[in-house]
Amino acid sequence: MNVRAPAILCAARPHGETAVIAQLLTADHGLLAGYVAGGRGRQLRPVVIPGNLVEVDLRSRSDSQLPFARLELVESRGPWLNEPLPAAAIQWATTLTATVLPERHAYPTIYQALTGLLEAICCAPSARGWGRALVGYEALLLRELGYGGERSAGEDLPGVLAEMDRLAGPLDHYLLADRRGDVMAARARLRDLLGRMA
Repeated sequence: MNVRAPAILCAARPHGETAVIAQLLTADHGLLAGYVAGGRGRQLRPVVIPGNLVEVDLRSRSDSQLPFARLELVESRGPWLNEPLPAAAIQWATTLTATVLPERHAYPTIYQALTGLLEAICCAPSARGWGRALVGYEALLLRELGYGGERSAGEDLPGVLAEMDRLAGPLDHYLLADRRGDVMAARARLRDLLGRMA
């Protein structure tokens, strides 16, 4: 596998002393995993943040081997990680994506939607500006993976919260049923923060 493409970094798990295993979403190749040497080092730590837009260069000798990944930062989400609500939204969107998408299956619509959602989270003055995009993204994931996912979010924050409550069951039952770890905990934290605003 030899891939060079723009990507959204969705997850980074520590591996060994200084490396990470990164999961990256690309438009044409889908979700890809790669070994990033020195990913926890001083130079790459600001690059290996979920939500960051990167240019990835993946290389492997065979399809059965985990590719080596080189990452170049294009746009950082680091400045928004100091704010609890945007940080929780970025964490939920990227964690959900990394958890539910199968590797090496292209989902260009999901890539574009996640790009737009992350941009909205970082550019909107408040959650009222990106709440509908978030529930729309959840519904899109359900729909693209074959589980329906009709969206009926209202314009206001109470409508968004009602839609989040409605989608919680299908997300947990269909997309996250066989996953290890409590992925929905990130969503519950985000829902709690949004509920305090309403």
